Amino acid sequence: MIASLTKVDEDKKFDAVLDKYYSFVNDEYMVTVANVVGHSGKIALAKPYLVDKITDELLKVDGISLTPHLTEECKRVIAEKAIESFVSSFNSEHSSFITSSLKINYIREHTLDL
Repeated sequence: MIASLTKVDEDKKFDAVLDKYYSFVNDEYMVTVANVVGHSGKIALAKPYLVDKITDELLKVDGISLTPHLTEECKRVIAEKAIESFVSSFNSEHSSFITSSLKINYIREHTLDL
């Protein structure tokens, strides 16, 4: 829901909670992590000036720890959600060359396994 509201967030209230929002990437449950990661594309489209920061946060998903509720298979689902978010924000005019390169490398790394 929060990601959907960023489209109408003229006062930049989301910007103030961005770090808190992405802290859920470290949650022990796959559903929570996948929702944060999967909705990141909406946020990037609504707030293109945050694309580099969002990319940095999404690249951290490779480092999340396995838990009884977050298996290796779950991490693959989360990686797929990250790729979907990257693709939806790829053409942002605010995305730097470095950020675009990081996205491409991430996509290559995670799609070669498929």
